[in-house]
Amino acid sequence: MSVTFVIGAGPGIGQAVARRFAREGSSVAVLARSQATVDGAVTAVEEAGGTALGLLADAADEVSLRSALDAAVEGFGVPDVLVYNAAWVRYDRPGELSAAELAATLRVNVVGAVSAVAHLAPRMAAAGGGTVLLTSGMPAPLAAATSLSIGKAGLRAARAVLAEEFGPRGVHIAAVTVAGPVSPGSALDPDRIAEHYARIAAQPAGQWEDDVVFDGETVK
Repeated sequence: MSVTFVIGAGPGIGQAVARRFAREGSSVAVLARSQATVDGAVTAVEEAGGTALGLLADAADEVSLRSALDAAVEGFGVPDVLVYNAAWVRYDRPGELSAAELAATLRVNVVGAVSAVAHLAPRMAAAGGGTVLLTSGMPAPLAAATSLSIGKAGLRAARAVLAEEFGPRGVHIAAVTVAGPVSPGSALDPDRIAEHYARIAAQPAGQWEDDVVFDGETVK
């Protein structure tokens, strides 16, 4: 039985991905900052027929995040799939945020992903490999979404350096860039997006995709 961890398991992509892997028989640990979100994600996994473990974690707090990941490993074992879906989505223009406010968004959008992967990828490699999937967005940066544009560009850069470090050790690290607003029933329905996470996670070595852009119609 496989094991999947989803960091940022809120309504939308996070819970859709958790449900998708649960339907494949994976045990799913869901991590989020609020108890209500954790409870909702656990229910989503269980309704999909899976076994869930819900944990509170703040992606911006390294101690909180790593502690929750350690608890997930203790409960389910080293993950086969690690999904980083945490994000601080806000719309701001250049200069609207203070340096401290901008740094706070980057702790969620970039630094948390690096912390999580650096913490678990060595154990995934030692266990025989696995897949890390990072939820990205903003394929074209916009001044009206300055912090998010910078954060998602930084996340894609982080993916590249993490892949250089852990890819040779059998850990596939990919980014899924969602090129538009996610909405149930639309071309960017979260369940449609989750299918790409499952597809990428199943790719054998030698056929790995690294940066996938999905606009609801095409995959690049």
